[in-house]
Parts: sequence; C-alpha cells; structure tokens
Amino acid sequence: MLITTTSDLAAACERFARHPFVTVDTEFLRETTFWPILCVVQVASDDEALAIDALAPGIDLKPLFALMADPNVVKVFHAARQDVEIFWKLAGLVPAPMFDTQVAAMVCGYGDQVSYSELVQSVCKVALDKSSRFTDWARRPLAKAQIDYAIGDVTYLRDVYRALLAQLDKSGRRAWLEDEMKVLTSAATYEQHPEHAWERFKTRARKPRDLAVLMDLAAWRENEAQTRDVPRARVLKDDVLIEVALAAPRTREALGNLRAFPRGMERSKSGDEILAAVERGLARDPHTLPRVERERRNGGGSAATVELLKVLLRQVSDESGVASKMIATVDELEAIAANDKADVAALRGWRRKLFGERALQLKRGDLALTVENGKVVALEWREGEPAAARHP
Repeated sequence: MLITTTSDLAAACERFARHPFVTVDTEFLRETTFWPILCVVQVASDDEALAIDALAPGIDLKPLFALMADPNVVKVFHAARQDVEIFWKLAGLVPAPMFDTQVAAMVCGYGDQVSYSELVQSVCKVALDKSSRFTDWARRPLAKAQIDYAIGDVTYLRDVYRALLAQLDKSGRRAWLEDEMKVLTSAATYEQHPEHAWERFKTRARKPRDLAVLMDLAAWRENEAQTRDVPRARVLKDDVLIEVALAAPRTREALGNLRAFPRGMERSKSGDEILAAVERGLARDPHTLPRVERERRNGGGSAATVELLKVLLRQVSDESGVASKMIATVDELEAIAANDKADVAALRGWRRKLFGERALQLKRGDLALTVENGKVVALEWREGEPAAARHP
C-alpha cells in the first residue's frame, strides 16, 4: 500500500500507535546534495506494512514525526544512523525508543556491520530481491516493483527484531545493547558542527601549523557544502583539502600552483575564501590548538603488545559471539598497550569484564595465549604454572 495524502497518513499512524513496536526504513537520495532528500518512508506493524510517498504533493509528515516520538512505541531500524539523521534534519527529533538490529546483531554474534539481507537470510531463511536497490526514488510515479521492494525492507524486519530480542534476553545482554545505543539516540550525534570537520583528517596533520590551517579549511568547506547543499567533494575533494592545508599557500599564484588544485579556481570567490581560511589558520595561537593523539605504536605500547592484544580480542570475540569492533577498536588497543588506566570504552562496563581485564592480565604476564585444536585460547598463569583455559 502506498500513502500519498496527509489524511491517510494520519489514519495509518493512529493504527501504528496501538502496537508495541513498528519497523521503519527510508529511501533517500544524496548523490548530488549535502542533505539527504527523503523520498519514501516504510513502516510496518504486526497488522500491516505500507510505504509513504514523502514527495507526494501537499503531504504533511507531522503524523509520522509524532509516531517517531511516541514513547510507547519502539521504532525498529536496521543501520539506523542515516535514517535518524533524516528525521533530525526534517523534524529536529531522534526516534525514541529505538532498536537497531545491526547493532543488536553485533552483540548476538552475527559479526561486524551485518547487512539486512544477510540477517533476513540467517533468521528468516529468505533471499531478498535487491534488484530495485539503486533505483531513482525521486522519480514519479513509483513502480509497483519499487513499492514492493521498499515494503519488503520492513516486513522481515519484524521477525529479525523478535529473534534478536529473544537472543539478547537469553544471553542477558540487553543492557549491553542499551549501552551501545546511547550514541545513536543522542541528539549530539546528528548536530552539524563545521568547526569539528577537521577531526576526520586529524592524523594527517603532523605539525601545529598544519593542524591550525586544516581546522579553518575544513570548517570553510563544511559551511560551504551545507550552505550550497552540495556534497563536500563538490566544494573541494579530500585530497585537495589536505594538500592545501599542508602547503598553506598565501597567494593566488601559490594556490594555483598546487598540483591537485582545480585549474582556475584560485581566481574565483572560493579561491579567495580558501586563502582567507589559510590566513585564519596561520594566525591561530599554537597553544590553543587541540591535542592530537599521535600513533602510539612506537611509544609505551609497543607494536608487539598491540599485536598480542589484537589476537586476544579476536579470541574473546570468537568465544563470546560479540563483534570485535563493538568490544574494542585498534586505537583503544594502542591506548591500553600504552597505559593500564587509559580512558577508553574497552576498560569500562561490560567491555572491561569481557575483554579489558584480560587485556591487562596479558600485559602483566598473568594471561597467556596458545593454540588448541586450531583455535586460540587464553590461559591464566598462577605461580608460574598455567591454569585452565579461560573462556568468556
């Protein structure tokens, strides 16, 4: 069923609000814009599944936004971040309460960032038809195949949700998921702050001057992309941004002489604004710059220790069924290798109990790694003798 009027949408949302949960997905375009263009929203309850034409003339999505904010209805998404970003941009809200099946799958042993089709295949034993995946969702009228494909993305999600919820309850790990969902459900995650755009490239800035210029250049590009509503690369590609930041040209001629810089752009308004951003960066007081964490491999945490921690992480991940990416990142392993009291998630809460304590034991020499029957196992050492293998 395709909803194209506000009255039909309001009636449907009233029905959805009677259920404990609904499954939700969106279809949008973003290839030529900074902000996503919402084209279709799919919603399903136990009783029905439908698609909402967000581009239908005169349709008001307020009933849908009210449903997304209804505290009595759980909103179930798969890989929710981009979907939530759309609701944040259009209505200033983060759907709540919310359940992300991709995050839940990581807790339940399905690996890192498992796809929706993989989950449906595993849980429902159904192979999805993805032939309409890259269709033009802005073109009207929508074809029946498009609508059927879109609705299929929320119908099987109901069974996936129930299956994952049952696994979480059986393993006692629902609290782990709730802890992980805090980032997705925080409004701060979706707020756009151009002044933080440099953080995507912070490892490329080796000197304070480089960092200072990069901060102002990245902020300029972010503001420009948002204002013009175009992709960042349409303003200035990443590699060009880095080249300009490291070279810090102060004249049009110097800017135009950079190998990757677009020919003639140095004589445009954007060229002048880029040079102004360079000057602002060069004028920054080095003492006010944020501290950038450098590679720790050659510091207190040696490369050998980090490699051992990686093996331990894989062993814990395999034994517990929790995706390694959710337990600890490489940056966190490097921090732990350098400092037993590192302020990282892997040394807090359930992650510390599952992995962090063992990581510290490994560093102290109280835990050993060996291979049994082709699998890595961890052994505790007591008074110089290996104890029984440790499993999560």
